[in-house]
Amino acid sequence: MPPSASKPSKKRSKPDSATDPVPSASSKKKSSKEMDGTDQLFNKYANTSSGVIDPEGIEKLCSSLKVPHTDIRILMLAWRMKAEKQGYFTKAEWRTALKALKVDTIPKLKKALPELEKEVRKPLNFADFYAYAFKYCLTEEKQKFLDIETICQLLDMVLGSTFRAQVDYFVDYLKVQKDYKVINMDQWMGFYRFCNEISFPDMTNYNLENAWPSILDEFFEWLREKQA
Repeated sequence: MPPSASKPSKKRSKPDSATDPVPSASSKKKSSKEMDGTDQLFNKYANTSSGVIDPEGIEKLCSSLKVPHTDIRILMLAWRMKAEKQGYFTKAEWRTALKALKVDTIPKLKKALPELEKEVRKPLNFADFYAYAFKYCLTEEKQKFLDIETICQLLDMVLGSTFRAQVDYFVDYLKVQKDYKVINMDQWMGFYRFCNEISFPDMTNYNLENAWPSILDEFFEWLREKQA
Protein backbone atom coordinates (compact mmCIF):
# COMPACT_ATOMS: atom_id res chain seq x y z
CA MET A 1 0.00 0.00 0.00
CA PRO A 2 1.44 3.46 -0.90
CA PRO A 3 2.36 5.40 2.25
CA SER A 4 0.45 8.53 3.21
CA ALA A 5 2.68 11.60 2.77
CA SER A 6 2.26 15.35 2.62
CA LYS A 7 5.19 15.84 0.21
CA PRO A 8 6.23 13.74 -2.78
CA SER A 9 9.33 11.69 -2.17
CA LYS A 10 11.54 9.56 -4.40
CA LYS A 11 12.18 7.10 -1.59
CA ARG A 12 9.39 5.04 -0.06
CA SER A 13 8.92 6.03 3.57
CA LYS A 14 8.19 3.52 6.28
CA PRO A 15 4.49 2.74 6.74
CA ASP A 16 2.83 4.85 9.39
CA SER A 17 1.20 2.42 11.79
CA ALA A 18 -1.12 5.18 12.94
CA THR A 19 -2.58 5.77 9.48
CA ASP A 20 -2.21 2.43 7.65
CA PRO A 21 -5.37 0.34 7.96
CA VAL A 22 -4.57 -2.96 9.66
CA PRO A 23 -6.83 -5.74 10.89
CA SER A 24 -7.67 -5.57 14.54
CA ALA A 25 -5.93 -7.99 16.86
CA SER A 26 -9.21 -9.73 17.67
CA SER A 27 -10.09 -10.08 13.96
CA LYS A 28 -6.67 -11.53 13.14
CA LYS A 29 -6.85 -13.86 16.11
CA LYS A 30 -10.32 -15.15 15.13
CA SER A 31 -9.33 -15.66 11.48
CA SER A 32 -6.13 -17.41 12.50
CA LYS A 33 -7.99 -19.64 14.95
CA GLU A 34 -10.54 -20.67 12.32
CA MET A 35 -7.82 -21.41 9.77
CA ASP A 36 -5.80 -23.31 12.35
CA GLY A 37 -8.82 -25.47 13.18
CA THR A 38 -9.57 -26.12 9.51
CA ASP A 39 -5.97 -26.99 8.73
CA GLN A 40 -5.58 -29.14 11.82
CA LEU A 41 -8.63 -31.11 10.77
CA PHE A 42 -7.25 -31.44 7.24
CA ASN A 43 -3.90 -32.69 8.56
CA LYS A 44 -5.69 -35.35 10.61
CA TYR A 45 -6.90 -37.05 7.41
CA ALA A 46 -4.25 -36.03 4.88
CA ASN A 47 -1.52 -38.32 3.62
CA THR A 48 1.70 -36.92 5.04
CA SER A 49 3.66 -37.79 1.90
CA SER A 50 1.30 -36.36 -0.74
CA GLY A 51 -0.18 -33.57 1.37
CA VAL A 52 -3.74 -34.36 0.23
CA ILE A 53 -6.64 -36.34 1.64
CA ASP A 54 -6.59 -39.53 -0.42
CA PRO A 55 -9.13 -42.40 -0.60
CA GLU A 56 -7.87 -43.84 2.67
CA GLY A 57 -8.20 -40.44 4.33
CA ILE A 58 -11.74 -40.07 3.00
CA GLU A 59 -12.60 -43.47 4.49
CA LYS A 60 -11.29 -42.23 7.86
CA LEU A 61 -13.25 -38.99 7.49
CA CYS A 62 -16.44 -40.94 6.78
CA SER A 63 -15.76 -43.12 9.81
CA SER A 64 -15.41 -40.00 11.99
CA LEU A 65 -18.64 -38.60 10.54
CA LYS A 66 -20.30 -42.00 11.00
CA VAL A 67 -21.53 -42.12 7.39
CA PRO A 68 -20.71 -44.65 4.65
CA HIS A 69 -18.35 -43.43 1.92
CA THR A 70 -21.20 -44.04 -0.55
CA ASP A 71 -23.43 -41.49 1.25
CA ILE A 72 -24.53 -38.85 -1.25
CA ARG A 73 -23.59 -36.12 1.23
CA ILE A 74 -19.91 -37.00 0.79
CA LEU A 75 -20.33 -36.36 -2.93
CA MET A 76 -22.14 -33.14 -2.03
CA LEU A 77 -19.19 -32.18 0.17
CA ALA A 78 -16.87 -32.78 -2.80
CA TRP A 79 -19.16 -30.54 -4.89
CA ARG A 80 -18.97 -27.81 -2.25
CA MET A 81 -15.16 -28.14 -2.34
CA LYS A 82 -15.14 -28.07 -6.14
CA ALA A 83 -12.89 -31.11 -5.83
CA GLU A 84 -11.32 -31.88 -9.19
CA LYS A 85 -10.06 -35.42 -8.67
CA GLN A 86 -12.24 -38.27 -7.49
CA GLY A 87 -11.19 -39.58 -4.09
CA TYR A 88 -8.78 -36.72 -3.35
CA PHE A 89 -9.23 -33.43 -1.47
CA THR A 90 -6.51 -30.77 -1.58
CA LYS A 91 -6.00 -28.34 1.27
CA ALA A 92 -7.31 -25.45 -0.86
CA GLU A 93 -10.46 -27.43 -1.73
CA TRP A 94 -10.92 -28.40 1.92
CA ARG A 95 -10.60 -24.79 3.06
CA THR A 96 -13.12 -23.66 0.41
CA ALA A 97 -15.81 -26.05 1.66
CA LEU A 98 -15.26 -25.69 5.39
CA LYS A 99 -15.14 -21.90 5.15
CA ALA A 100 -18.43 -21.90 3.21
CA LEU A 101 -19.99 -24.26 5.76
CA LYS A 102 -18.46 -22.28 8.66
CA VAL A 103 -17.12 -25.38 10.39
CA ASP A 104 -13.73 -26.39 11.73
CA THR A 105 -14.44 -29.55 13.75
CA ILE A 106 -15.94 -32.97 13.01
CA PRO A 107 -19.05 -32.38 15.21
CA LYS A 108 -19.71 -29.09 13.39
CA LEU A 109 -19.18 -30.73 9.99
CA LYS A 110 -21.49 -33.60 10.87
CA LYS A 111 -24.14 -31.12 11.99
CA ALA A 112 -23.70 -29.14 8.73
CA LEU A 113 -24.29 -32.11 6.40
CA PRO A 114 -28.13 -31.98 6.48
CA GLU A 115 -28.04 -28.26 5.71
CA LEU A 116 -25.59 -28.90 2.88
CA GLU A 117 -27.99 -31.46 1.43
CA LYS A 118 -30.88 -28.97 1.60
CA GLU A 119 -28.76 -26.40 -0.23
CA VAL A 120 -27.73 -28.86 -2.95
CA ARG A 121 -31.29 -30.03 -3.52
CA LYS A 122 -32.45 -26.55 -4.51
CA PRO A 123 -33.29 -26.87 -8.24
CA LEU A 124 -30.55 -24.62 -9.64
CA ASN A 125 -27.90 -26.09 -7.36
CA PHE A 126 -29.02 -29.65 -8.00
CA ALA A 127 -28.68 -29.33 -11.78
CA ASP A 128 -25.09 -28.18 -11.24
CA PHE A 129 -24.48 -30.96 -8.71
CA TYR A 130 -25.91 -33.58 -11.10
CA ALA A 131 -23.52 -32.45 -13.86
CA TYR A 132 -20.65 -32.35 -11.35
CA ALA A 133 -21.33 -35.94 -10.26
CA PHE A 134 -20.66 -37.13 -13.82
CA LYS A 135 -17.49 -35.05 -14.25
CA TYR A 136 -16.19 -36.09 -10.82
CA CYS A 137 -16.23 -39.72 -11.94
CA LEU A 138 -14.08 -39.03 -15.01
CA THR A 139 -10.83 -40.33 -13.57
CA GLU A 140 -8.65 -40.38 -16.69
CA GLU A 141 -7.25 -37.38 -18.59
CA LYS A 142 -9.46 -36.45 -21.57
CA GLN A 143 -12.04 -39.06 -20.51
CA LYS A 144 -15.53 -38.15 -21.75
CA PHE A 145 -17.56 -41.30 -21.09
CA LEU A 146 -18.60 -43.46 -18.14
CA ASP A 147 -19.28 -47.18 -18.40
CA ILE A 148 -22.80 -48.50 -17.91
CA GLU A 149 -22.08 -50.10 -14.52
CA THR A 150 -20.77 -46.81 -13.10
CA ILE A 151 -23.72 -44.91 -14.57
CA CYS A 152 -26.21 -47.28 -12.96
CA GLN A 153 -24.58 -46.86 -9.54
CA LEU A 154 -24.34 -43.10 -9.92
CA LEU A 155 -27.97 -42.73 -11.01
CA ASP A 156 -29.11 -44.69 -7.98
CA MET A 157 -27.05 -42.50 -5.65
CA VAL A 158 -27.82 -39.11 -7.20
CA LEU A 159 -31.39 -39.43 -8.49
CA GLY A 160 -32.76 -42.52 -6.76
CA SER A 161 -34.39 -40.72 -3.86
CA THR A 162 -36.10 -38.15 -6.12
CA PHE A 163 -37.04 -40.11 -9.25
CA ARG A 164 -37.12 -43.70 -8.01
CA ALA A 165 -39.36 -45.17 -10.71
CA GLN A 166 -37.60 -43.46 -13.62
CA VAL A 167 -34.18 -44.50 -12.33
CA ASP A 168 -35.23 -48.13 -11.77
CA TYR A 169 -36.66 -48.47 -15.29
CA PHE A 170 -33.72 -46.71 -16.93
CA VAL A 171 -31.20 -48.84 -15.05
CA ASP A 172 -33.10 -51.98 -16.10
CA TYR A 173 -33.00 -50.77 -19.70
CA LEU A 174 -29.28 -49.98 -19.56
CA LYS A 175 -28.52 -53.45 -18.25
CA VAL A 176 -30.39 -55.30 -21.01
CA GLN A 177 -29.69 -53.10 -24.07
CA LYS A 178 -26.72 -53.97 -26.27
CA ASP A 179 -26.12 -50.77 -28.24
CA TYR A 180 -24.44 -48.60 -25.61
CA LYS A 181 -21.31 -49.53 -23.69
CA VAL A 182 -20.73 -46.03 -22.30
CA ILE A 183 -22.68 -42.82 -21.58
CA ASN A 184 -21.57 -39.27 -22.32
CA MET A 185 -22.46 -35.98 -20.61
CA ASP A 186 -25.18 -35.09 -23.13
CA GLN A 187 -26.95 -38.41 -22.51
CA TRP A 188 -26.48 -38.05 -18.74
CA MET A 189 -28.01 -34.56 -18.70
CA GLY A 190 -30.72 -35.70 -21.11
CA PHE A 191 -32.00 -38.22 -18.59
CA TYR A 192 -32.18 -35.52 -15.91
CA ARG A 193 -34.25 -33.41 -18.28
CA PHE A 194 -36.44 -36.46 -19.01
CA CYS A 195 -37.11 -36.93 -15.29
CA ASN A 196 -38.06 -33.29 -14.82
CA GLU A 197 -40.13 -32.74 -17.96
CA ILE A 198 -41.81 -36.02 -18.90
CA SER A 199 -44.93 -37.26 -17.11
CA PHE A 200 -44.28 -40.72 -15.75
CA PRO A 201 -45.10 -43.53 -16.20
CA ASP A 202 -47.53 -42.66 -19.03
CA MET A 203 -44.95 -40.45 -20.89
CA THR A 204 -47.79 -38.89 -22.91
CA ASN A 205 -45.81 -35.68 -23.46
CA TYR A 206 -42.70 -37.40 -24.80
CA ASN A 207 -42.21 -36.49 -28.46
CA LEU A 208 -39.77 -38.47 -30.60
CA GLU A 209 -39.49 -35.44 -32.89
CA ASN A 210 -37.95 -33.34 -30.12
CA ALA A 211 -34.20 -33.10 -29.64
CA TRP A 212 -33.68 -35.95 -27.19
CA PRO A 213 -30.52 -38.08 -27.15
CA SER A 214 -31.19 -41.21 -29.20
CA ILE A 215 -30.69 -43.44 -26.15
CA LEU A 216 -33.75 -41.82 -24.57
CA ASP A 217 -35.81 -42.34 -27.72
CA GLU A 218 -34.88 -46.02 -27.53
CA PHE A 219 -35.58 -46.15 -23.80
CA PHE A 220 -39.01 -44.62 -24.47
CA GLU A 221 -39.77 -47.25 -27.15
CA TRP A 222 -38.51 -50.06 -24.90
CA LEU A 223 -40.63 -48.93 -21.96
CA ARG A 224 -43.71 -48.39 -24.09
CA GLU A 225 -43.46 -51.98 -25.35
CA LYS A 226 -42.95 -53.18 -21.79
CA GLN A 227 -46.10 -51.37 -20.67
CA ALA A 228 -48.24 -52.66 -23.57
